[in-house]
Formats: sequence, C-alpha cells, structure tokens
Amino acid sequence: MRKPVEWLVNEYQKNLFAASYAICGNAEDARDAVQDTFIRYYTSKKEFNDVEHIRAWLLRVAVNRAKDMNRSFWRRNTCGEYSEELENTPVFENEEESDLFDAVMGLPEKYRIVIHLFYYEDMEIKEISKVLGISESNVKVRLSRGRKMLKDRLKEEWLDD
Repeated sequence: MRKPVEWLVNEYQKNLFAASYAICGNAEDARDAVQDTFIRYYTSKKEFNDVEHIRAWLLRVAVNRAKDMNRSFWRRNTCGEYSEELENTPVFENEEESDLFDAVMGLPEKYRIVIHLFYYEDMEIKEISKVLGISESNVKVRLSRGRKMLKDRLKEEWLDD
C-alpha cells in the first residue's frame, strides 16, 4: 500500500514536525527532518500494510533524522554560536498548554521524545518501542521518569508563583 505524498504531507506534517522539534529543539532543524522524511518516503519502494504502518514508519524516519542532525559535526561544533530561536514553536490556545510544552522541551531528549510520542501523538508503548528501537520496558521507565521530572518542574514553577 502506498499513499500519495501530498496526502501524507497534509495528514502528518504537523505530527512529524512536533516529534522532530521535541528532539532538535529548533524549528529549522525540525523542518529539515520532516522534509527529509517525506523525500525518503517518496524515493523508497517500500510497501506498507496500512495507514498506521505508514505513520509509524514516517515517525521512525523523522525521529532518526532529527537524532542524526543533533549528532552532526556542525551542530556539535557550533553549539555556542547557534541560537535556538523559538519564534516558530507551536502556538497554544492557553498559557497552561504553553507552560507544559516548555516544561516538556526542558526534559532530556530521551524522556522528551517518549513523552511527546505517548501524549501528543497518542502512540501505544508497543509502537513507541518499535519507532525508537528500544524495549517496551525501557519505554515505560522513560515515561515514568519523564513524568516525575515534569511533575517536579511544574510543581517548582507553581510554587514560585
């Protein structure tokens, strides 16, 4: 099964951008990761079982591409000069959603991506395990630790107000 790229872009672009942004931490790299993901889909000859299989594959490619960007020579050697501009971050309806997003973005990458896939993409633990290439128990541990970190951060912010 193959879907037209135009349909996939309309359907999954925002999800892939959010997942990539959760890893990269800036909009430009996230956009590049999403673009590379759609190019890889277009150039691949892979057949998919269903739409969910396509979605999981796209997320896996976007996550891996974003991780590759973080490990790139340029990123490692220019991190002091590189300003992570947040003007292109997702827009939220209220301040609580924005604060929560900021708290999630403040987590270490391995917790941030698991939290994002579970809560924002509504993926099951089994799916996250496949997308990230880690065990289901590792996903559960990262979710638990990420939730605890979020709770502590949000509690501190609430007490500071």
